[in-house]
Amino acid sequence: MYYFYVLKSLKTNKLYFGSTQDLKNRASEHNKGSEFSTKHGIPWKLVYYEAFSVKSDALRREKQIKRFKSAYGFLKKRIKDSLKA
Repeated sequence: MYYFYVLKSLKTNKLYFGSTQDLKNRASEHNKGSEFSTKHGIPWKLVYYEAFSVKSDALRREKQIKRFKSAYGFLKKRIKDSLKA
């Protein structure tokens, strides 16, 4: 399986979007500080993910959220309660 995921920084409340094949390991890497792009926001909490059987679908979803404000807005509406927690 391949995953598109959303992390929320418990320090800054910023969101991070990514894709991976190993969701548990990837979330752990973000919290260990081994990723430059998320090092500043530790600790991170996994708030949402979508599973895909093909890698290209997960990558396409990540790019969609990062490129299009409307897709980002719809996602935030869909997970608004998860973002509060």
